[in-house]
Amino acid sequence: MEAVRNRIANRVLGPGDRLPSVRGFAATMGVSPSTVVEAYDRLEAEGIVRARRGSGFYVTGADLPPMALAEMGPPRERNVDPFWVSRQSLDADASVLKPGCGWLPADWMPNAALRRGLRALGRADDTVLSDYAGTRGSPALRRLLLGRFADEGLPATADQILLTASGTQAIDLICRLLLRPGDTVLVDDPCYFNFQALLRAHQVRIVGIPFTPSGPDASAFEQALVVEKPRLYITNSALHNPTGASLSPQVAHRVLSAATTHGLTIVEDDIFADFEPASSPRLAILDGLNRVIRVGSFSKTLSAAVRCGYIAARPDWIEGLVDLQVATSFGGPSPVATELIASVLAGGGYRKHMDEVRHRLARARKDAIDRLRPLGITPWIIPRGGFYLWCRLPDGQDSTVLAQRCMDENVVLAPGNVFSISQSAASFLRFNAAQLNDPRVFSVVREAMART
Repeated sequence: MEAVRNRIANRVLGPGDRLPSVRGFAATMGVSPSTVVEAYDRLEAEGIVRARRGSGFYVTGADLPPMALAEMGPPRERNVDPFWVSRQSLDADASVLKPGCGWLPADWMPNAALRRGLRALGRADDTVLSDYAGTRGSPALRRLLLGRFADEGLPATADQILLTASGTQAIDLICRLLLRPGDTVLVDDPCYFNFQALLRAHQVRIVGIPFTPSGPDASAFEQALVVEKPRLYITNSALHNPTGASLSPQVAHRVLSAATTHGLTIVEDDIFADFEPASSPRLAILDGLNRVIRVGSFSKTLSAAVRCGYIAARPDWIEGLVDLQVATSFGGPSPVATELIASVLAGGGYRKHMDEVRHRLARARKDAIDRLRPLGITPWIIPRGGFYLWCRLPDGQDSTVLAQRCMDENVVLAPGNVFSISQSAASFLRFNAAQLNDPRVFSVVREAMART
């Protein structure tokens, strides 16, 4: 009962969400199914959940506390939820190994180019260093983005681009514009855990679509549009987080066709685009920014310390998003950040930097797979690029238990169920191949598995 209450309090489960199946939760908790049935029955008596005949138990929303992201205990004592990996990774000191985090090591980044850009900013006009940004953000960076879009075959105009403080803020602004509490949103299952956390804050109902090596399960997606009538679908088309998969042309066309038929808006988070050796299908390109909104940022490829995101969408939506950004942030992202990013992108070294990163990642992925295999940990697919490896554990291993034990040894892992709406990924871990260069990671994981 306490485990269910904690999931509700931490927004892992929200109003209308289905509780894990009796057998599945019994296996997770290490108790008998009859114990879970009794716990669910008692929670129903308290009005916290309700049973639906033939369907299961669902959260009612009764006595749900206000969203309070800051009211959390010590990092290692909190439940493993969609915030757990982020907090462990962001708050870790230099002694902690982070193979579960979602960024490249600092020495992989173009730091020399960033330092040159910072020196140039010291000579910039006073307004760059002291004034607010314009409502749409740096014209120079937006022009560079338009050029990159044109190279991809995505026609866009200046009134279709808005710069934001980060990729996360971009999605937050879109949710503010298009969603209302109680709306239904589709996400992949598994999906990036912060999608779940952000959507919970907007008090919407989240429905997961099973994800396959070629994209979302098209039949399940089409059925969900009929049954659930969602307002929005949020996804990564290229080098999907956490699985590393990329969308196939066939699935892309089915998804777009179904979205058009049912009036669904799609948010395509393209943050990993530059890690692909060659472009895979993009919903935004196929759709022409009609029903698809593209978002992205530079935190994975340039610097997480220089935050800037962007939104590419229909002009009327951009107008509404501009007003929302003024209301919530009083203008666009920092001119210091945007001018620095623009200088690096325009400097001619960015393409070489990304070529080097792609080659390093190819070697790192192969090395990681070779070193994980003796532990019985195998990749779900071999990604065509990027740094994520979505790996299956040997039978009987629970990734949440494993992550908690490894955290005691200063190793941060990313257990599967923090990514899964259905809580069906207990046997998976997401590894960052670029963060697996320290042999201590493998010894700690081996010892933790032996104790399970």
